[in-house]
Amino acid sequence: MTDPMTDPMTTAEAEAIVTGARSAAELFAGGSPVGVYRRLARLLHPDVSPGSAAEFARLATLWEIHNRGQRVGRYRVGPPLHKGGTAVLYPATPDADPGTGPDARSGARSGARSGAGKGAGPGGAGGSGPAGVEAVLKVVRVAADGHLLVREAAVLRELAVNADPRFLPYLPRLIDKFRYKTGDTVRQANVISRAPDGFVGLDRIGTGLDPRDVAWIWRRMLVAVGLAHRAGIAHGAVLPRHVLVHPMDHGLILVDWCQAQDLTPNGSVAGARGDVQAVTRCVAGLLGEHPGAMRAFVRGCLLRPPADAWALLAELDELLETLYGPRTYRPLHL
Repeated sequence: MTDPMTDPMTTAEAEAIVTGARSAAELFAGGSPVGVYRRLARLLHPDVSPGSAAEFARLATLWEIHNRGQRVGRYRVGPPLHKGGTAVLYPATPDADPGTGPDARSGARSGARSGAGKGAGPGGAGGSGPAGVEAVLKVVRVAADGHLLVREAAVLRELAVNADPRFLPYLPRLIDKFRYKTGDTVRQANVISRAPDGFVGLDRIGTGLDPRDVAWIWRRMLVAVGLAHRAGIAHGAVLPRHVLVHPMDHGLILVDWCQAQDLTPNGSVAGARGDVQAVTRCVAGLLGEHPGAMRAFVRGCLLRPPADAWALLAELDELLETLYGPRTYRPLHL
């Protein structure tokens, strides 16, 4: 029989493989279920092979069954929401009440806050964590990168305890963390609160925005990093893909704390300056035509980034009031 991962395959052979599969487990058995699905889907998609509609529908059904049955630790997971550089995110549903198991004690103590904004999360449907919090399961692609998730879990716990509670919606919440075994390899996994519906990555917004639309994003980014800095932590990787914003509610969540670093007690501010400079880079990438005074402000933050995000926020507010007057709500239409 043709191997759907490696052997050359015709449309007729793909149809036979899908039709002949007795179960999802049989069809997707092997090292790369995603690879099997994608290869078969490319051959059977109605846009490519209109006569294969029935086989494509069966393939889609079996793929849904396969993903519905996946387990990582005690979590049921669906199709990947996002495959980043080092980690993969899945919607996650616990097999049992997270408040009753030893793995979820840390999450149960933290309450039901799921982030700034309303609704459910971007990128597809997901399960619910403690008290109805929608959650994503984050696992590393390579076991050797497990220390990154260990670091992220420690940082999110520390921030939940030490950061100003008024601004915690700017951060994701750690619901659970555990290790699980695949073959002979032990991997780290984190379960993290999921961004509500309507949030999008800054990298998907584009460029050329009105400075008044960029202003609230800039302000909230400074609050997010300033919040962490006061708790003694620098994010270390403020990139557009790690900044989620809600264009209508003006919510913001700074995610992916795997590269976070401690701000040393002796007053070293390199990490804080790095965060502020990275925030400014994100903002500069969004701005379209803007007044010369703002251009000079952005340029100064890039060339000589301050370490105090809160002081910079105060300066930014003064500039915005000078340029545009009192703040007013502006929905950001994408």
